[in-house]
Amino acid sequence: MKDLTEYTESTSEHELFCFLHDKVISKEITKFSQLREFAAPILRSQRIHPVIMRTFELIKKLNWGFFAEMAKETHLKLWKELVIPDKQFPEAGDLKDTLQISNLYIAMLDIHGYTQFCMDSRKNLSMMHTLDHAMSTQASRISACCHALSQRERGDEMVIVAASATDVLSVTLAIIDYFGKSNVLNDPAVPTRREGKTDALPMFKISAGITGGNTQSPLIITEKGNLSGFLLNSGARLQTRANELSGKESRIMIAKQVYMNFIKENEKEKSLLSKSSAINFLDTGQIEFKGVQIPSCEVVFQNEDKYKLKLSEEMTQLFNSTRENLWEQKIFQDLMNLLRKTAQVMPKFTVIPPTPIHGMQTITNESFMQLCRNALKAYVQDDDYSAAVSALKTFVSLAREVSHFDRLILDYLRGITDKYELLMESYLETIDKELESRAQYIFQDSYLKAWYAAKNAVTVYEKLKVMGRKSGEIPKKKVLWYNLIKQNAAQMEFVLHSGKK
Repeated sequence: MKDLTEYTESTSEHELFCFLHDKVISKEITKFSQLREFAAPILRSQRIHPVIMRTFELIKKLNWGFFAEMAKETHLKLWKELVIPDKQFPEAGDLKDTLQISNLYIAMLDIHGYTQFCMDSRKNLSMMHTLDHAMSTQASRISACCHALSQRERGDEMVIVAASATDVLSVTLAIIDYFGKSNVLNDPAVPTRREGKTDALPMFKISAGITGGNTQSPLIITEKGNLSGFLLNSGARLQTRANELSGKESRIMIAKQVYMNFIKENEKEKSLLSKSSAINFLDTGQIEFKGVQIPSCEVVFQNEDKYKLKLSEEMTQLFNSTRENLWEQKIFQDLMNLLRKTAQVMPKFTVIPPTPIHGMQTITNESFMQLCRNALKAYVQDDDYSAAVSALKTFVSLAREVSHFDRLILDYLRGITDKYELLMESYLETIDKELESRAQYIFQDSYLKAWYAAKNAVTVYEKLKVMGRKSGEIPKKKVLWYNLIKQNAAQMEFVLHSGKK
């Protein structure tokens, strides 16, 4: 056949398919609606309907990109959301190109240790092929069990699309179970046990970001069937945040809308995931992404992290006070309450500071809590803001030394400390001016004389130091400087870092 008018009842199905095949391959036909319109003159014959469906499968493979593996019988929820069905051929249809629907969710997953694994396996390429099989074929199989679609992206990343909050959380946990050899989901309908060569792969941790569930963030499907739009970008931002908060353990960050929809979906009829109480949700405040605030939650699914659920009230209070800019007192109070509660409920720790803190050689959970009470007293009762801000810097140093101190809380601690420290220089300058003008009232007798003597001595001392440093009588200044550079060569190396560490 060279033209559709040549079709007769004696034309074989194979010949017709080859004719339509060439039209699809040449991109003359890229949508099912075009195919049906093109083949309209011969659709009266029932025997060509199977040929039309075979051609539809070819159109899917070549033009549906990310959604090429989607089928009505295996992904019914997604099919209803993503496909404009054909009336004459209900099993076929056209992929929507703009999706502004609430029942669509995106999960962005990133595998920790992928680069190191590739380096370690560079002489054992079969292991790299095995990981590739796991990330492509096995992840796709697991996703299909959860009524979702997945696709590998850029080496160590996976993108998942699902039609409900329950499905997207289930598939994310299932993939974490598969790669981490854990059993959080524990759903017989979703096998996550490794078999064959994949069992030899090491355990991998995964960070994930999940968004969707509202009509305010439309998703675009490009001409090649790829995903685009803010929904995809916000999922990537949440995944990046999950990776920042936990670079060595699996972590899931979700948009708060996903949490709200999960609760709503399981109100009347609970899913297995909801019944099992395998996951809990912790409000983690807002993440700013290109000028847009994304309310977020952490999915708590590991036993060692469940202590954080006891911090929900204190964290919410701090989020509210920072959002309302209550810097005068409330933010400091809420931060101290959160730090004190964190030390109370988290696993035991011991930190040995470089120098004793208030006479304490070691800092434990209990002494950390006492330092919080001291700092709160300095700020609220004593108006000793210098000591209070100094205490904040001490807390930052101590928290960094505790390996399992929650990164989100540490980030809030560092951010608030930086803001208060911005004020400290001006505050001390103003206080010192007041001290200068009121010294005769503040200090009495011998103390006043000592004040003036020390003040003059410091001024003279600083001037003489500047003069002396320039003196040619000090030998080998260049040698000293160059030797210091050599001695600190490792610290002096400069590498501009981009992306994950």
